[in-house]
Amino acid sequence: MSNVSLIIGREFNERVRKKSFIITTLLMPVLMIGLMVAPALIMQFSRGDEKRIAVVDESGLVGPRLQDRDELSFESADLPLDEARRELTDRFGVLFIGADILTNPAAVRLYANSSSSLSVESNITGQIEQILETEKLKGYHIENLSQILDEVKTSVTMQTFRNDKSQEEDSQAQSSVVATVLGYLLGFVLYMFLLIYGSMVMQSVIEEKNSRVLEVMVSSVRPFDLMLGKILGVALVAVIQIVAWGVLICGVGGAVLPSLMPSDVMAGAEALQAGMPDAAAASGLDPEMLSAVAAMTDMGYVVKIFVCLLFFVFGGYLLYSAMFAAVGSAVDNVQDASQLQLPVTLPIILALLAMMAVIKDPDSSLAFWCSIVPFTSPVVMMARIPYGIPGWEIVLSLAVLYASFVGMVWLAGKIYRVGIFMYGKKPSFGELFKWMRYKY
Repeated sequence: MSNVSLIIGREFNERVRKKSFIITTLLMPVLMIGLMVAPALIMQFSRGDEKRIAVVDESGLVGPRLQDRDELSFESADLPLDEARRELTDRFGVLFIGADILTNPAAVRLYANSSSSLSVESNITGQIEQILETEKLKGYHIENLSQILDEVKTSVTMQTFRNDKSQEEDSQAQSSVVATVLGYLLGFVLYMFLLIYGSMVMQSVIEEKNSRVLEVMVSSVRPFDLMLGKILGVALVAVIQIVAWGVLICGVGGAVLPSLMPSDVMAGAEALQAGMPDAAAASGLDPEMLSAVAAMTDMGYVVKIFVCLLFFVFGGYLLYSAMFAAVGSAVDNVQDASQLQLPVTLPIILALLAMMAVIKDPDSSLAFWCSIVPFTSPVVMMARIPYGIPGWEIVLSLAVLYASFVGMVWLAGKIYRVGIFMYGKKPSFGELFKWMRYKY
């Protein structure tokens, strides 16, 4: 064990003392928040160039009612269609509306002078649809029809509660939107960790094998202990990063976020945390936004999420890094590892695909079994935890995951102790299975 401890310390110190590790640890939470916020900001602030569209309306019903919206600007053209298409090339395009538009909604054509886009076409068709619907409703001769429709229009806001929970837990509403977003985020974090840190172990083994350092090290330590120490050393690096991220996010959620939020938003979030959904609803604010703020400022909930994340990252990493270490020991370079690496990376990709299907129904049979099978359980289970699944499922998943790690280390160790002395030849899958059957 003393030799294993030395290897763990060496692997840990080699990575933690790098500037790249410190920068990544500090900036990753900011980067993740930026990746979530950037699409919304881009959609909100990005505006295309103004697009002037000449309208040739043979019906006389639609053209005068088209309104300039977003980057589109409409102007009437008193020219025949063919002439307008030839002369008005300085416009973005020519919009033609047929005389029988009321009975033939397909009598609409856009002749664009440059590339069109889905947003432009949706804007035009949406306005025309509203105009035609209004014109058709006039045939019913109902006075103040538009006012009646506005008064009848109703937006329903529904709060969801878990009826299978205790009375204390039942008092707080559950947000499916918050659970879905958080589930996707946690699942992708697991996917990223398994690939990055597993590949890190494989590359480390290949580099040491090429430099013949392993031949010197195995003279004083067993190959199995060497592999185990390398795996646990890199695992500690991952644990340190998760703990640092947890502290940063808890600090932001508990100290910074409340001071940045308006007082009425924080009051509504505190009402949700206290189990008073009616008081939160009375504030008139968006319930999904209040649920998100309440979840981010609930330290008990945040700590629970990060503790589960820590256990599943550690267990999933141990399972996959043993396989990555076995692959690294069997080859001489990264290029040769690509073929042998496929059976290792394929389950991680399948776990990501299963996560996307499971989030739609987190209590399905597929969700349960994907959360128990060790090759998919880290990613899928972390995506399900925000939905409030039973605790015994989490415990069972962890027990199977860590038990599978022990068996995988035993199998990978058989490949590792043979592969580290093999040079100049990329083994086949049949040879790897033969190595696993060797007795020592």
